[in-house]
Parts: sequence; structure tokens; C-alpha cells
Amino acid sequence: MRRLYSAAYLLLLPLLLARVAWRGRRNPAYRDRWRQRLGFYDVALKSGEVLWVHAVSVGEVGAAAPLVRALRERFPFAPVLITTTTPTGYDTVTRQFGETVQHVYCPYDLPWIVRRFLRRFRPRMLLLMETELWPNVIHECRRAEVPVVLVNGRMSEQSAKRYGVLRGFAAGMLRELTWLAVQTAADAERLRQLGAPADRISITGSLKFDVHLPASVFEEGAAVRRELGINRPILMAGSTRPGEEDILLDVLQRLRASYPALLLVIAPRHPERFDAVAELCRKAHLRVARRQTGAGCEAEVDVFVVDTMGELLKFYAASDVAFVGGSLAPYGGQNVLEPAALGVPVVTGPHLHNFEDIATTLQQAGALKIGADASALSVIIAGWLADSDRRDAAGRAGSDIVASNKGATATVVGMLMETGLH
Repeated sequence: MRRLYSAAYLLLLPLLLARVAWRGRRNPAYRDRWRQRLGFYDVALKSGEVLWVHAVSVGEVGAAAPLVRALRERFPFAPVLITTTTPTGYDTVTRQFGETVQHVYCPYDLPWIVRRFLRRFRPRMLLLMETELWPNVIHECRRAEVPVVLVNGRMSEQSAKRYGVLRGFAAGMLRELTWLAVQTAADAERLRQLGAPADRISITGSLKFDVHLPASVFEEGAAVRRELGINRPILMAGSTRPGEEDILLDVLQRLRASYPALLLVIAPRHPERFDAVAELCRKAHLRVARRQTGAGCEAEVDVFVVDTMGELLKFYAASDVAFVGGSLAPYGGQNVLEPAALGVPVVTGPHLHNFEDIATTLQQAGALKIGADASALSVIIAGWLADSDRRDAAGRAGSDIVASNKGATATVVGMLMETGLH
């Protein structure tokens, strides 16, 4: 089955390269270092055995951040190599860690390409974040005697059904993992049913609860609030995806009847959509300001577009209510813990399968509410804007939940020590 998978992957390789070229038309960063995806690397290595962390994009890099910091403290002489598949993931690595880690793009999942990567970097261990299960990467690491650990692992019901179609293939891949550190008992059970050995599965909780808040984030949030308008209610929409901005503009129009000064702040998830989102707002006859212009936000502005990277936390900290995107369409949601950790009440759409248990916990505490359309979202947001006590209570509940669930990073590091990382 793995040979058939490799053959199919090889047939698709021209399409994968064409996709990189196509996306490079809107975001030139996709064309940078494209040869790395084929296993050709010309980067200089630091001395020492490499700890390889694969985190596909922004969300996974964010989840890996506390673990990477802990590993660098515990093993200061071991270089950390982070691979991503997207330029936004690379940008996040650069912002989070600067030159303290190395970054290259992950090789395509073909045996000879993966072997070329392994010969080049000779990693001592591979940490796969969340659901990054690549059969040839795992198999070739196993052949090269490189331990492979699934960290912050999750397996949604939807993903389990997809893997279940090829249960034997999935089982063989999962049996080649050295250890599986998963977020919840439900994740553990789904992976066990797919064939992962039960004695290699540990429930560690989610690394996302160990969210790192810079010491200056509240000060920076206060500065952003002054720029946007101290006395204006602010609805912050983070990590929005296609189709969600239309709904949010409808929400804005509904709420403006009661809150005429309301400002909608939108941070699209992907930078190649910055221009399109700004144009969408203008076509709706709304006054738009953009972060990159540096012109600030006048009182007449209806929508402020955050067209920069790495500022989401400070804008969440500046807001009254946070909408977290990727949830009004079946994308699976984005990280709801970031605004919650900042004490900001959270509203989302119903599609949260990537954060199912976390969202349920926040919802039960009253820190998160779900609305399926513009009407439902407007009612929820209006309720919080109308009652500062309820809004503050919801925010405190969220920050309390985050604080009480911290500790997964220490558990995972201890487990890695037992696995053979010294």
C-alpha cells in the first residue's frame, strides 16, 4: 500500500509544483527556496545533533512554540530544525524564534526525497505536530533509526473516518511511530482503533494551553486600542477565511443600529487575501483603513484590516469581543485559546472539529459562544457589548480555563526523555 501511495504521489508531483508556482503569483514567497521541497538544501548547519520539529503552518508552529522553547532550555547545544510547508509558517518561525532555530521547507513525501533530507540533516529525533502523518517520512525515519514522536496529537472523528477507509495502511503507519502524545482520551481511542499500539499512546493534554503571552502584550494592546479608538466598541475577527468576511460585514451592519461607533477589525489568515478583503469592504460601501499604511484609524472608519503578520495577539488584547475564524465554513476552526488567554470573550461559527474538546471546555465555562450565521452571531456579540459585567466574567472564565490546563509541555518533555532524548 505504501508503494501504491508513493506511485500516486509521484504522479501528483507535477501538480504540486504547479500549485506552488500558481500560489507564487499572488504570494512570491511560495517561489522562494522551492527546491527544498525536492530535498535540495544549501543551508549551513550548526554543530550538534538536530532535533527536527515538523509544524505544517501558522497554527502548528504556535502550538509547538512552548515545546521548542523548553527543548532549547533543556538541550542548549542541540540545534532545532523546524520544517513547515507554507511561507506563513516560515514567517511565524522567524517571528517566534529569530535565529535561535533553523528553518527549511519540508520535503515532499517521496522515499528518495525524504532520504536526501535525512542524509543532509541527520536528525536525532523527529517530532510531528498534531496530525502531520506522512507515511514515507515516518517509514524512512524508522529505517534510519530516527525516533518519530507524534506530539500534541489529535484525531477528529472526521479524520478518523478518512483514515479508516484504508485502515490497514493507516495501522502500518501508526505502528512505525515511536510514541504518540495525544491531547485527549477521545483522540487516544480513535488512534488506537486505527491501529496505533495502546502501550505507545500517552494522554498529555494540549500544548496550546501553554500559550506564550509576551510580557508586553497588554501594554501593546492598550497602545493599539488608543490607535483604534478608546471609546469605540471593537469586534476583532482573527484568522478569517474566504466567505467569512461577507458574514462579518452583515454582522457589522446589524450591530451598527445599536452601536453606531462599532469598529470591525479583520485579520485574514492568509496574506495573499489582504487586498481582496479590503476591496470587499469597499464594495460594501464601508470606510476602510489598513494597518500597513500606518495612517491610523479615524473615527469615520468602519473596518480596519490587519494586513500584517505577527500582530494578532495585540489586536485581540485591544478588543472587546473576539471572533475566531475558520469556523463558519468547514475549515475546522483556528486557535480559540489565544483570545481566551487574554481574557477576551470568544465567538465562533459551528465548525470547530480541530479544537472540539477545547471549544467545548470554553463553552461550558461561558467563555465561548457559537453562532451559525450573521443573525446568531449578532445576538451573541450584542449581549456582550451591552453588559460589561457579563463580558468581563466571560473573559475571566476563559483566562482561568487556560491557566488551569497548563502543563502539557513539561509532560511531553519528560516523555521525550524517557523515549531516549538525552
